[in-house]
Amino acid sequence: MNRTAPPFRPRPAPARSDPIPSSSPAFGTPVIPVRPQKSVQALKPSILPVQLPPATLRPLAFRTFTKKHNLTLTSSALQTFATFIGKHCGAAWREDGLAERILDDIAKNWKKNGGGVIVPGEGEDLKNILRNIESSLSEGRPAPKNVLNRQGSFVFGAQSLRDESITPGELSGVLSREDSQSSLGLSTLEVDDDDDDNDNDQTRDPRRWLKIIGAFEQPRLLYNSTQKHFELIGRPPSLLPDPGQKTYLFRHRYNIIHQRLLRNESFQISTVGSSRTSTLQRSSSIMTTAQQAYKLTPIANLLGRSGSNHLLLGLLTLSPTGMLTIGDLTGSIALDIRHARPVPEGGAWFTPGMVVLVDGIYEEEGSAVGPALGGDAGIGGTIGGRFIGFSVGGPPCERRDVTLGVGNHGAGNLSTGAGFGWVDFLGVGSERGSGTKMRRLEQRTLKRASVQKSTEGRGRVVIMGEVDLASANVLQALKKILGLYAAEPSDQSPMIVVLMGNFAKYAVMAGGGGSGSIEYKEYFDSLATVLSDYPFILQSATFIFVPGDNDPWASAFSAGAATTLPRANIPDIFTSRVKRAFAAANAEADRLKDKMVEGEAIWSTNPARLTLFGPAQEVVLFRDDLTGRLLRNSITFQPLDGEAPSATATETPNSTIALTDSLPAEESRGIDIDTTVTTVEAHLPAAKTRDNSDQTITRDLVAARRLVKTILDQGYLSPFPLSVRPVLWDYAGALQLYPLPSALVLMDPEAPAFAITYEGCHVMNPGPLVTDKRRGVAQWMEYDARTRRGKTREIRF
Repeated sequence: MNRTAPPFRPRPAPARSDPIPSSSPAFGTPVIPVRPQKSVQALKPSILPVQLPPATLRPLAFRTFTKKHNLTLTSSALQTFATFIGKHCGAAWREDGLAERILDDIAKNWKKNGGGVIVPGEGEDLKNILRNIESSLSEGRPAPKNVLNRQGSFVFGAQSLRDESITPGELSGVLSREDSQSSLGLSTLEVDDDDDDNDNDQTRDPRRWLKIIGAFEQPRLLYNSTQKHFELIGRPPSLLPDPGQKTYLFRHRYNIIHQRLLRNESFQISTVGSSRTSTLQRSSSIMTTAQQAYKLTPIANLLGRSGSNHLLLGLLTLSPTGMLTIGDLTGSIALDIRHARPVPEGGAWFTPGMVVLVDGIYEEEGSAVGPALGGDAGIGGTIGGRFIGFSVGGPPCERRDVTLGVGNHGAGNLSTGAGFGWVDFLGVGSERGSGTKMRRLEQRTLKRASVQKSTEGRGRVVIMGEVDLASANVLQALKKILGLYAAEPSDQSPMIVVLMGNFAKYAVMAGGGGSGSIEYKEYFDSLATVLSDYPFILQSATFIFVPGDNDPWASAFSAGAATTLPRANIPDIFTSRVKRAFAAANAEADRLKDKMVEGEAIWSTNPARLTLFGPAQEVVLFRDDLTGRLLRNSITFQPLDGEAPSATATETPNSTIALTDSLPAEESRGIDIDTTVTTVEAHLPAAKTRDNSDQTITRDLVAARRLVKTILDQGYLSPFPLSVRPVLWDYAGALQLYPLPSALVLMDPEAPAFAITYEGCHVMNPGPLVTDKRRGVAQWMEYDARTRRGKTREIRF
């Protein structure tokens, strides 16, 4: 037999219709061919459909959609789900938990596709979701997320290992990267590979994700108390709107605070019986009971309930006869505070125009309590009689993560309860839509450092207040501060410099001792000369200018009085020289830094909002004389018998007071006591720091805490009557502090410089740049965007 190989190989035989896998070791198949077998299609077990009434499914659907996913079901949607589950799950929809899993998948797909808060029964979106879930059902059960079907790849399950004869070694070779990360719990990080590859100079500059939102550019949202969500106002804004818009100012503020209270633990009625003795528990900002909840009473419901105790939520106002009244959406009533005490004692301001909680007794008298206009008879929505208050306090504040419903409450559990995480409050994206991605980007870009390494990286914001450009000392102090930062390395220079007014000591173009338009332009020309000496700062930082009441054009008709809020930016006619200084500095920049963001000067409104990395971080900038206005309009409470008059904010800064937790029993009966303000974190200059071991703190810190608690509890930057502080009705939403920002800059020249954290919001007051009390010393605030904390800095010039 000839064993010599032929010169040409024979022509290969045609492939069979059912080819046998190769015996190559790369395929891991046996050498002996496997006899092909006819595929036998497994019979799907039949599920007997049942008729499921919607009322039976309602509790489970409410718990899944409303409680877990914050969605609202309509009657038609509930009927559709009942028919779908009864058809595909049968009688085992409750015992095996099939219905809950299907409803949970429907809710997740609905939110993933960008559905609204209300889930309607009609519409192609819901039908497509149901079709996709129906195709993935197996025996009434949704298919596992990490299991692939047999048509496209292997089935990675215990049964598939037995059927397909796949060894564990072979299984590890076909596992994808996504599956391996899921097994290790890394898939929840959602780290994009593209972000790591694009970590260049463009992404290293945090100013690329900086956005300044003016008061007139902010989305105008209105809270719908019926549907429990925010709606975008479609009507175009106007400086002279209809008179009815004035009513919506109070209605919108009241609805926001009212829903905020109802979601507070102290105002939620427990479904568990209160047979056991209630015990007091201290939370972060309130004193609550474990088995009891406070109940708000509408003012209109006081009629016929004389002598009973009630808790009211309403707006403090002054009637035409000069009496103090409290009103809500149902009516108003005369308020008697002769025996009332503030809660906490000396911890907050109370003025007309604020929404407060008052605990007391309704008393129906036969004689009039006020002169004329009906007295206690009740006219124009006023309830007859009077309400005798025992304790007065502000509504409890709500943390930002609680408002957005995305807070991390221990053990890595992400809260998905009632919140507004899908609402885009500032036009930069919602928290749940882009918050996770932007927060990862923030951490990688800023390289969030510890307190010991706070000087590394570019994450600092320099804030200077009351920059009076007409003063030679202020210009000299600016040179000293800019020279200090210009000497730092380029990778450690500040990314933002905020200059807040007033930029003139007296009202411009108002006559009297104020300057005119020509002098005011010369002020900014002098500023441009100073800035031109430090081109590196102009190239690498963003300058933000926030005007005050003495700056044009509003100062032309206010003559130094309170102008309307919000107020527009400084006109471009006065700032052209400063803009040319930035253009010249950017033109001289190194061409190797073309990928970096150029420095610029932004002339913003008052108030203004600064966002870093979308919804990840928000900073509010506001300039106003809040302390003086609160002192002039605050309500004075009479001291108790045998008690010395309470200290006022007009005492000397060097005086000290002691804070104790001992309060009368009647104070804690009708309202929560907020003690967080006594444990906030403060950063004061070293010369003013004292030892707090004996519970004594400086008077400046007490005044700062009092101011911070008042503004944040109200959730509004100007809680005064419109006659005291005018507000543009259609733009009043720009003054809302809901949700709470990450940081708030309250530039108040009459208050001491402070940096305080209250309910997760860091509040700062840089104070005047130069004061007459401390000559030759300049002070400013330095905010670190990585640690989200600020500190007061001083330098001699």
